[in-house]
Order: sequence, then structure tokens, then C-alpha cells
Amino acid sequence: MTIADVARHAGVSTTAVSKVLRSAYGVSPAMRDRVKAAIEELGYRPHAAARAMRGRTFTIGVLLPDLRNPFFPDILDGLNERLAGTDYQAIMVQGGPGTEAEARAIEALVDRQVDGILMIAPELGRARLEEVAAQVPTVVLGLHERSAVYDAVHDDDELGAELVVRHLIGLGHRRIAHIGHLPGGRVRASAALHAIRAATYERVMREHGLEGEIPVALTSYSEEGGYEGARRLLARSPRPTAIFAGADSAALGALRALHEAGLSVPADVSLAGYDNTRLAALSSISLTSVDQDGEEMGRTAGRLLLERIEGRGSSVRFSVTPTLVPRRSTAPPGSSGERAR
Repeated sequence: MTIADVARHAGVSTTAVSKVLRSAYGVSPAMRDRVKAAIEELGYRPHAAARAMRGRTFTIGVLLPDLRNPFFPDILDGLNERLAGTDYQAIMVQGGPGTEAEARAIEALVDRQVDGILMIAPELGRARLEEVAAQVPTVVLGLHERSAVYDAVHDDDELGAELVVRHLIGLGHRRIAHIGHLPGGRVRASAALHAIRAATYERVMREHGLEGEIPVALTSYSEEGGYEGARRLLARSPRPTAIFAGADSAALGALRALHEAGLSVPADVSLAGYDNTRLAALSSISLTSVDQDGEEMGRTAGRLLLERIEGRGSSVRFSVTPTLVPRRSTAPPGSSGERAR
């Protein structure tokens, strides 16, 4: 079965069929429906290698730093929602840990001739990202970088961190600790979301006269990192009455450490995260968290990639405005917290 067979069956030109297959502009809805009906009736399936030779593979490569982070499925849901109704499919590769593994994963996507790449929180420096973007339309999600070559989608991490720290201070907490992400890779600190969240936490604490109560445990945005970070913070004397974990994945690890220490959340220690993942909303966890709307970020990234693929050359930056979702894991310092003094 060939594209010519589809054209004859639909009574249109092969050029029209090609435009429908490429989701190109200039095709009327009636023409698109006619061609798609012929494709379905004939069972036609474009050959991936042949499509690549013609310049399109209709694949979007997605670079993930960690497959276990519960926030990333939200991004993928949004991306797939945007790609629905097109001929594009997303394929995923894991980049981490480390820049070498990430570079190999990106090279694998380029070698497979994907039409666009969505990089989620990459660790490579801007120069290398721009080299890739010069070859393949690219959207970078999570970095606060400005580039004329690739598009950027990110959260207003400064606002999000400020919301959660002010929330804890407003509840009456003064000994508020933070679990951050150990800097890695070649990303500038001012562009890294974890550095922005940590710096904002410290700034808000100082603004409230709490500069003497700024304990930070730098580990990783993972359950293991959150567990280790919380253990370090709980070993302090006096221990914190509240912990702000820079990601929900780290907050889940911190929750385990708190339970192992025989502490109750929030009676002994309040706990807040960042990402508002589906796990955070479970009644057994009920984690206060910052919602940065991962699905909207994924939808936007998909839209920008399709625009890039169709020829847009100007650079776009899109920022999501976060909101705080208070739940049962945060409350005013309880009597147990007062005894810990």
C-alpha cells in the first residue's frame, strides 16, 4: 500500500495526501477527513524510514532526567493531549544521572531523526543546548534561560517558593528548614529551578528576621534525597518545626524519615512540597504543595514544538504562575514542637 493508492482511493492528489500526513497548513477539514477515511479503509501505515527520508518522522523526543519523579507524568499527559489529533507520537529517553549520560540520550534522539525535542530540566550548558536546537526544533522545560535558538517553558519558581515559605511563617513557624537539590551539570545557578527555590527560601526567611534559622540540606529531588535530607535536619538541635522540600518527590522521602523518627505530621513537624503531584493529594498523605500545572506546561511545550517544526524561527518563553495548595501536612506549631525547644 502506497501514498498513491491512498490518493486514488480518496480521489485527490498525492500532494494532498502528503500534506494531511504532515499535518501541514492549507488543508481544508473536508479534505483532511476524506484522506483520513481513505487511510483507515485501506489500512495504510506510513513507513517510518521512508518518512524520515522525506524529512519527517512524526516523532517528538522527550528527555527525562528521572523516570521515577511523580511530576513528570503530568507534563507527559499535557504533551500527549496536545499531540492528539496529529500524526506525532512522543518517544521518551532517560538522560540522567550526569551530563555524559544526558548527552548520549540527546544524541540518540538526534540520530533517530526526531522532528522535535522536549528537554525536561537538562543539566547541559546553554551552548550545548543551542547546538542541538540548531539541528532539531527544541523546547527546554524547567530552565530559566534566554535563548534565541530554543523555546523555554518554566514555572515562576521564585513566586512558588515564596508562597510556601510565607505560608509556613504565617502559621507561626520560625524554625523552617529546606531540602534542596545539590547543584550539578553545567547549568548556571541563576537559571536552575532548584537554586531559585533555595535562594527564595533564604530571602523570605531573612525578610522576616529569621536569618539565624536557615538550615538547608542539599541532597537531590528524589525520595532518597528527601529521606537523607530530613534525617540531617532532624539531627539538629533544636530541630525544625517545619520543612519545605523543593519537590514532592523529596517531601515523600522526608515523610518516611519523620515517621521513622516517631514524629507526627503536622503535630511535631509541618511538611510542604513543590509540584502538587497526584500523590500529594492522596488522603493518606495530604501534602501541602505548590501547583505549577504540569499538564499546562506539557501542552504549551507541545504547541511550541509543533510551531517550531512548521517553521517559526522567533524564540518564545512561557512562564506558569504557580498557586499554593494547603493540605493537612501543615499546621501551626503544636505542643510537641514546643517541647522540642
